[in-house]
Amino acid sequence: MPVVILYGSETGTAELVSDAISDVLAQQHDVSMYDMADFAVEDLDTDDFVVAVCSTYGDGELPTGAEPFAEGLDDEKPDLTGLRFAVFGLGDSVYDETFNRGGEIIAEKLTELGATQVGEHGRHDMSSKVAAKAQATEWAEGLTKVIGA
Repeated sequence: MPVVILYGSETGTAELVSDAISDVLAQQHDVSMYDMADFAVEDLDTDDFVVAVCSTYGDGELPTGAEPFAEGLDDEKPDLTGLRFAVFGLGDSVYDETFNRGGEIIAEKLTELGATQVGEHGRHDMSSKVAAKAQATEWAEGLTKVIGA
């Protein structure tokens, strides 16, 4: 099954994490990776499995890189029935009430349009001692079981 990784980042960490996820998933799937800022909503294909990697910025907002994609979903409201996706979020638990909110926002928008979230919602904590890429690699290994052929 083709896998499309979409990342939304402010500082580049989501892109680095996406590379790590891509390395794992590319062992079994045809993987494409795009910055959410450069990905057109009309290019979403229900035959693909989408992995959204999104950081959280400011007071629980989407990072600048994810805003055009989110706005496109809001404006175009595509029917995403049949689309399956997974989310890996990046945040800092210092911001307790808005921890990992960026990934949650993307998941909510996709679900509202008919897509189905599968697998564990990954949530990296920048305040932890676990490296984001290491956690993402482990998460992606678990994700291979739910993507299918």
